[in-house]
Amino acid sequence: MNKFDHSYIEMASVWARNSYCKRRQVGALLVKDRMIISDGYNGTPSGFENICEDENGVTKPYVLHAEANAITKVAKSGNNSLDSTLYVTASPCLECSKLIIQSGIKRVVYRDEYRLTDGIDLLRKAGIEVEKVD
Repeated sequence: MNKFDHSYIEMASVWARNSYCKRRQVGALLVKDRMIISDGYNGTPSGFENICEDENGVTKPYVLHAEANAITKVAKSGNNSLDSTLYVTASPCLECSKLIIQSGIKRVVYRDEYRLTDGIDLLRKAGIEVEKVD
């Protein structure tokens, strides 16, 4: 845990407010060498309507998670996520954890537990440092 962890997770919380999702708003920041290199929040893909849930309140299957948005955003830039830290307001799911591993992120800091722990378990199995902040 370093002195910037709480500040970055707080910034990710603020960023989550940009999400149009009603069920849960999640924010993510990618930080490398103490610079924010990418950000993301959960929502629909570019060009889609900003409505995350269907008429029954169920999240649409094509909604992207905050981590996936941050990772794909850095992929479009001239930067890369190798050896970076991902700050995310909710612990990553299994699908996002696979993206985290493949993108070279070395550390994940999160605030809220997700109901399933398979994502966190996979990150630890891959040797990625995982920390929960309060």
